[in-house]
Amino acid sequence: MSGWLHTLPLAWMALVVFGATYIVAFILHQVIAALSAGSTARSFKALSPGMLPPLGIIFGLFVAFTAAQVWSDNDHANAAVDREASALRSVVVLASSFPGEPEARLRTLVRSYIEETTSQEWPLMAESAATLTIIPPALNEALRTTLALTPSNPGQEIAQREMTRWLEDAFEARRQRILVSAAQVNPTKWACLILQAFCALLAIAVVHSDNRMASAIALGSFATGVAASVLLILAHDRPFTGEIAVSPQPLLQVMPEAKAGGG
Repeated sequence: MSGWLHTLPLAWMALVVFGATYIVAFILHQVIAALSAGSTARSFKALSPGMLPPLGIIFGLFVAFTAAQVWSDNDHANAAVDREASALRSVVVLASSFPGEPEARLRTLVRSYIEETTSQEWPLMAESAATLTIIPPALNEALRTTLALTPSNPGQEIAQREMTRWLEDAFEARRQRILVSAAQVNPTKWACLILQAFCALLAIAVVHSDNRMASAIALGSFATGVAASVLLILAHDRPFTGEIAVSPQPLLQVMPEAKAGGG
């Protein structure tokens, strides 16, 4: 599916999807109605209405399988962001075990990492262009600073060990976040879904070719269902793209904590 569709506001996306679906349904209605007035009418009447339920069921299965992937990708994206924010918050809390310059340094690095992530990495993820080739310097420096600390008591030793673990967890959550940012329904699935919808619309038009009003109602009803299904999948297709994309808000909520006492 074209990338520009994913970046449209939800209202415009709905207009495009519903408009395109209704246009296809209208063209089918007009073409089949014209053909049914000629010698093909007998052939159309020979088509059994019993084929409509299987076509509808197959379309429903296509929608269900595609939607399952989309929901899973969005769940993973939200979980990765929440996990990353939780890890960074834990680092900020444990940094208070090393009062003074070490605490201020760690808070500053966490704050810088969040600012860079939300201002630079998030737009790249929206374009599915973020990669793992670049290591975030602020997070890397925070890990090095933590490992370089010299604990003076057992409590600080535990805090250092836990901060190291949480920073590694933040690295892993970031990796998962970037990987899932490239997830989307592949063109083959989109093509099969749209083709199946077209076949069902065509069958409906042919089966009801002897009654134009019934054909229009049936086509309009099914086209609405098709458009709604496509819109639902399209709006959630890329977890970090679009109006209802995964937000960096969990990370931004750590910012006040990283600033507090950090100078």
